[in-house]
Amino acid sequence: MPKFEVFITETLTKAVTVEAENEEEALQEVRYGWKNEFYVLDAENFVDVEFKINSDMDTNGISL
Repeated sequence: MPKFEVFITETLTKAVTVEAENEEEALQEVRYGWKNEFYVLDAENFVDVEFKINSDMDTNGISL
């Protein structure tokens, strides 16, 4: 029986409000907060899922 590798991609979204001098500073502040786990996204932030076949794999499960 052929094997298929399927990618599952979930999208999580969270709106964060910060005070900053400009957009770049706001992005930097939120990136820092996310990297340092001040903002943790979980199942409550789920908005979408996508399933995609890996077309770089043959029917025997071997990467091309």
